[in-house]
Order: sequence, then C-alpha cells, then structure tokens
Amino acid sequence: MSEQTKRISISHGGGGEDMRRLIAGEIQSRFDNEQMRDLGDAARLLLPGGAAAVAFTTDSYIIDPPFFPGADIGYLAVCGTVNDLAVSGATPRWLSCALILEEGLPLADLGRVLDSMARAAAEAGVEIVTGDTKVVPRGGADKIFINTAGVGELDNRVKIDIRSCRPGDALLVSGPVGSHGAAVMLARENYGIESELVSDVAPLVGQAAALKAACPSLRFMRDPTRGGLAGVLTEITEAAGVGIELEENLVPVLDSVRSICELLGFDPLYLANEGIMLAVVPPSGSERALEALSAAGAAAPTLIGRIVEDELRIINVRTEIGGQRILPPPGGELLPRIC
Repeated sequence: MSEQTKRISISHGGGGEDMRRLIAGEIQSRFDNEQMRDLGDAARLLLPGGAAAVAFTTDSYIIDPPFFPGADIGYLAVCGTVNDLAVSGATPRWLSCALILEEGLPLADLGRVLDSMARAAAEAGVEIVTGDTKVVPRGGADKIFINTAGVGELDNRVKIDIRSCRPGDALLVSGPVGSHGAAVMLARENYGIESELVSDVAPLVGQAAALKAACPSLRFMRDPTRGGLAGVLTEITEAAGVGIELEENLVPVLDSVRSICELLGFDPLYLANEGIMLAVVPPSGSERALEALSAAGAAAPTLIGRIVEDELRIINVRTEIGGQRILPPPGGELLPRIC
C-alpha cells in the first residue's frame, strides 16, 4: 500500500502496536526533541534561569458512553491529567479545560459533567484556570469531547525515569486491575450481564506523594490506562532493555472483573485502569512502598513481580496453575473509547 492510500484506523488510538508505530513514524519524527523522545506521561521542563522545574501534560477524552458506572467524562478528564502529572513525580497545580460540544447536547448533561470536574479538581487539590469552548454541528462530535492540559511542580530530588529500571527491582500495583475497562465495556455494550462493578477512576496525587516520600530511590511510576498493565510492562522492557517475571496469582483482580473477562474472552492485564498505578522500586524499598501506598488509601497494594536481566525483553508470566506464558505487547484496538 502506498503512502498516499494509507489511512488512520481506529486501532491507531488503542494504545497498542499500531499506535506506537503511528507516534514513532509520524509524530516523533516531525517534532524531534528530548522531551518528545522520552514519551513520558508528562514533559519535564526547566524554566529560564533554572529557577524552577515544571511538568506539563495534555490529554483528550472521548469516552463512550460519557456517563458510566462510578464516574463520567468530566471526572475522568481531571483525574486522568492529574494522574499523569503525579506519576511523573510532580505535584499537580493547574489545569486547563477545553470543551468540544455537539449541537443538541442537553445543558443538564453539560452541567453534570462540569460539576464532576469541579469535584475532581477539589479532591486532587488543583485549580482549573483557563479553557476554551467550541460547538460543532450535529454529527460533528459524539455529545462531548474534553481536552485537559496540566502543569505541576517538580521536586528535583526525585527523578522518575523508565530507563532507570534494572534487574532485581520490584514491581508493585496499588489496586485491582481492569476495573475501568470492564465497567465501561458493560455500560456500552448490551451483553445482558448484570453487575455492580464501577470504574476505578480516582486521583492518585496522595498515593504518588506518599510513595515518593517513603521511597526516594523510586525508579518509575505509571498509571496503566490504554493497553492496561500489559502495555506499561511492555514499555518498561523496551525502554530499559530488561525482562519481567510476573506472578499472575498475585495480580489483584476483582471477582466481578475476572468473571466478565472469562465470559467475554478478555484478559484483565490488557484492560484500562484510571485509578491505580504501577510502581518500580529497588527490592530493599518494596515493603516501605507497600506500607506507604496502603496508608495513602490504595485499595490493594501488591508486589506482583520483578525485573530480570533478559536480552530478549520478554514478559514471562507464571500462571496460577504453575505453568508459564509469554505476555505479548498489546496489539491493535483492544477496547474502543475507554478514555
């Protein structure tokens, strides 16, 4: 297929291999700089004169449906951007809010979304200080899209860097995986499954701060959104040139999520999350890290595996029945419109 006939497909936004190729081949190559090459959750910027360092991030939210069990697109937009700053080692301070509204959107729905944004900002300790509003004709959007950008204050004593992960380091998660992806999937599709499952969407500011304070040698944090836990683990192996041993029976998964995945053929390791983090810490700091996360309100902080030396950069999963399987990178579109 020639370059002139290639087109964007839905899989280019799914967080998998197609998206990585699009970013590397089309975007990074045109905006080449140190920050863009890092591809972190937020860019680390040194202000003129070196007086202060800030983290800067942006994200767009197009979730379908915009109201889902446990939250809505407004709450998600604030938490998602705040969490990107927090896991980058920054203290979130200010957000922007840009709205793209489809003609015909009920004002009551807009008010509900904005109320959720205000509530999430208050919980995270940030202010929404600027923004923009556009209205498009019917069919020009799907009810409401939101873009939020965020600025946070960096502590130069803590450097979160995926490339610093090394063999022996411990892998921790702060709570059960897959809840957001499973909840949104049930809200969108008519599977005939009754469940009280809700999204895990929540601000991670307190947990990230507690982890930094308890474990100054913390290597890396990431909230596993699109592509889920498998996506972040793949990023670690590729960026740090290491392998991973994952203990499947230790990865926390809610019974309701596990049941849904078994019925529908999904793997919870690939489902999106919006209220947990993965952390990489030196082995000597794992207990302190788990205690700090628990004290900060994490639902189920758990040691799930370790980084190993492996030139092939394989993620080896030790299964619950004692076998082993290789966890491949996320493929194309896994679950549309989860963020």
